Amino acid sequence: MDVLGVMVGLALLFGLVVAALVVVGVVKAARAVGEKMERQEAKARRAVENVTLKAKTYTQTGPQGQISAVRLGLRTSLSGTRQVLEGGLTQDGQLTESLALLARLDTHAAELDGELRTLEREPDVGRIAAKLPELRERAERITHSAETMRWAAQDRMHRFADDELGRLSQECENEAGALRHWDAAAGAAGAGSGARSGAASGGAAGPGAAREAARDGAARNALPDGTSGRPSAEELLGLSDPLAKLAHRLRKPTAGPSAG
Repeated sequence: MDVLGVMVGLALLFGLVVAALVVVGVVKAARAVGEKMERQEAKARRAVENVTLKAKTYTQTGPQGQISAVRLGLRTSLSGTRQVLEGGLTQDGQLTESLALLARLDTHAAELDGELRTLEREPDVGRIAAKLPELRERAERITHSAETMRWAAQDRMHRFADDELGRLSQECENEAGALRHWDAAAGAAGAGSGARSGAASGGAAGPGAAREAARDGAARNALPDGTSGRPSAEELLGLSDPLAKLAHRLRKPTAGPSAG
């Protein structure tokens, strides 16, 4: 029985934990859905207000139309800057600081928009004329700050896109060179075959040229009578003239007895 009681207690505890997790999940999901609906409602309400302000800008004249134009310009500038910063946040984390500054500008813009809305319902035209320049100057400062961040973010994204395109173009050129590897291989093979053929032709012509040079040297050293141009042993010993005279006397005919 004790074991069964422990198992029942564990099962109940597990059921309570599961139920608590389910409740927490349902509450979080409901809260997320509520926040999403609130955001959608705020966007829809803002869009309707923007359309109304645009219509008042074209239909109303005088201070009322000017107030509507200031409110519309303020909202349009902040909305455009928010779209640019949120769109580039996925690629550039540094835009988080810009979004934080924009949120602070949104706070001032909301206060100013409330003052302009109140002034829009003011029946005293003199008071409207007195307050409108100051409020317009504040709106211009907020608008200028938002536009400065928006333009800087656009230039930053454009610069990053150019750098990325340059790197991508270089990688494509390198890949194209790698795909045409046979051109480099053919050039290297042609140079190697030319060097080998030149060496072979030089080696083949070398012995023949040496033999021709040897024959030309022998021809130049030979005399017209076919003897070599080098001196003989008799010439070196100085015996060439006496031997020649002795041979001449031996060739002379000797006189007989009848001649005497």
